[in-house]
Amino acid sequence: MPSRPTIGITLDSEEPGGYSQLPWYALRKNYGEAVARAGGLPVMLPHEPDLAADYLERIDGLIVTGGAFDVDPALFGAAIRHAAVTLKTRRTEFELAMVKGALDKDLPILGICGGQQLLNVALGGTLIQHIPDEVDGGLAHEQANPRTEPGHDVDLVAGTKLAGIAGQARIAVNSSHHQAVKDVAPGCVADAVAPDGVIEGIEDPRRRFCIGVQWHPEYDLSPADSALFAALVQACRQ
Repeated sequence: MPSRPTIGITLDSEEPGGYSQLPWYALRKNYGEAVARAGGLPVMLPHEPDLAADYLERIDGLIVTGGAFDVDPALFGAAIRHAAVTLKTRRTEFELAMVKGALDKDLPILGICGGQQLLNVALGGTLIQHIPDEVDGGLAHEQANPRTEPGHDVDLVAGTKLAGIAGQARIAVNSSHHQAVKDVAPGCVADAVAPDGVIEGIEDPRRRFCIGVQWHPEYDLSPADSALFAALVQACRQ
């Protein structure tokens, strides 16, 4: 394997306006920068569901990114869609194909924010559709301060892979979401929890590296964030 494993990173998609009068892809630079710093080769993945198998033959690991949209509640069996839910159907179709294919191949996977939620759904879990309506006394999970600053702390569950990577029991994280994991997928465990009880991280201990986090570690707010990308790249070398 090359010294720099190839890490596929899913893109966001936008409708016409702003950058282009035609539909366009978008991704913050810090995703690719975080992978490169960790020793990986970042490669961006356009939303072509029919090409998922071809992508999966060419990458060593997968990052499913966040974005200002939600997983379709129908995908986890919900009969009602909350009014706050916004969909990007083709992006979700593509990311589901990539995640399911990566799971079949046991490729290392890191789900970030909405990527964690999609990972949980792909593995058979469910989601809270809108935290303010379902969590009494919930924190401001869509923090008012910049994402380059912490929004709250999370407690890491002792004995989990994530806790081992972070090397500490509590870390400060940023927060930019209105949905969260509700029922953890069968076979997975919650490895990080916010003070209000909202699940902030999941992992599948049956796989060599399958972790989702609700915050955005690409902002590198703590040593635990950079350690997470380093662990992903290292898993891709094994």
